[in-house]
Amino acid sequence: MSLRKRLSLVAAASVGIAVLLAVVACYMVVRHQLRSQVDSSLRAQQAVALRTGLIQNGVPGNGAGSGGPAPYNQLVLADGAVYSRYGSLNLPVSHRALQIATAQSGSYLSDIWVGGVHLRMLSFAAYINGPGGQSVPAVVELARPLNGVDAILRDLRLVLVLLLAAGVALAAVLGRIAARRVLAPLGEVAATAELIGETDDLTQRLHVHADDEVGQLATRFNAMLDRLERSRDALDESVRAQRQLVADASHELRTPVTSLRTNIEVLLEGAELDPEDRRRLLADVVEQSEELSALVGDLIELARGDQPGTETDDVRLDGVAAESLARARRNAPSITFDATLEPTLIDGVPERLGRAINNLLDNAARHSPPGGTVEFTVNPAGVIVRDHGTGVDEEDLPYVFDRFFRGRNSRGRQGSGLGLAIVRQVTEQHGGIASVANAPDGGAVFTLRLPGIAAGAEAPSPEPLEVF
Repeated sequence: MSLRKRLSLVAAASVGIAVLLAVVACYMVVRHQLRSQVDSSLRAQQAVALRTGLIQNGVPGNGAGSGGPAPYNQLVLADGAVYSRYGSLNLPVSHRALQIATAQSGSYLSDIWVGGVHLRMLSFAAYINGPGGQSVPAVVELARPLNGVDAILRDLRLVLVLLLAAGVALAAVLGRIAARRVLAPLGEVAATAELIGETDDLTQRLHVHADDEVGQLATRFNAMLDRLERSRDALDESVRAQRQLVADASHELRTPVTSLRTNIEVLLEGAELDPEDRRRLLADVVEQSEELSALVGDLIELARGDQPGTETDDVRLDGVAAESLARARRNAPSITFDATLEPTLIDGVPERLGRAINNLLDNAARHSPPGGTVEFTVNPAGVIVRDHGTGVDEEDLPYVFDRFFRGRNSRGRQGSGLGLAIVRQVTEQHGGIASVANAPDGGAVFTLRLPGIAAGAEAPSPEPLEVF
């Protein structure tokens, strides 16, 4: 059963119960009032009869204002004999009535049926003028018909039953209309969810009709769709990036692998190669193997960088930079590195930060002329590396940090085209920004803006690192 039908039934049942209670209460009140009028007339005639003391020649009647005398009455002696009767009906004499006559105290009201006539009878004790003029105890029975009262109550029952049925029917109709209006937004939610399930279109949104519970549900549903859409977009972008990485890596790996295989085949088939040619081919094999190893390492670094959940810690950025500086001086002894390293703390992963700084220094060394100088600065604002080479072509500046991009000034030089891509990835993972610009007097300036603080700004400052 649908929710709309259930709400309609609940509304009809609730109204039906309320109307039923009202109908029963109304019927009982009217019935009590009508029968009370009959009882009051009988009691009024009883009071008149008892005021006379000794009842003679029939039961005295009350006035018209009190309902007039009862149309049926009879006097019954204590032995059960009927002394006198008024009316065409023989009223029954009960054992209780004889007890009242004997004890000469008490009275009671009862409903009786005599000859198909419904009567209300009052029985009470009194003294009558009996045979021989003597005062004898007896019971007086007064009876009034209830047929008129029963007819009124019968018509009233019919009216109240019809009223109950009409109220339940009206409640069911109004409940269905109200349920349709109330549940319309929920139907919109169900329709939208079904549409999204069929079309996989997360751009669908619900219209918020009012600021009530249903409106709040629609608002939360829209917020959930927003988060789902963003998550799916991020997932799609991640998948696209991974596919692009695989495609680019396949393309880049093809050249060194082909060259390496060719040289190995020549070495295998060239039994009479000149020793100098053999040495040159072996040197090429070693160089190509190193190039291939570096490319695979960069690919692994990029793939690992996309994985979430790496734990971070407080890192002395100047300490990481000092280790990278020592490595760069070993690898490029002909280049002068002019370093300024200020004590700096940063929340990050030291291995990733070290790899990014290594790549920046290696890139600057490769693009510096022999005997050139690389300026290297680390401070709370980030990392700055400047070389004095040919700089970056203006058209290449927007693409320097892209994967496998090789600018005009980089072609012909050793490198995989992934080093600067790793730099940007590491920087963004640490909440920073990587940028590049050409210096006015020549050379390129690479800047990593990292959210670092001066060591000691919020903690005791360690001693600055000494750089040789």
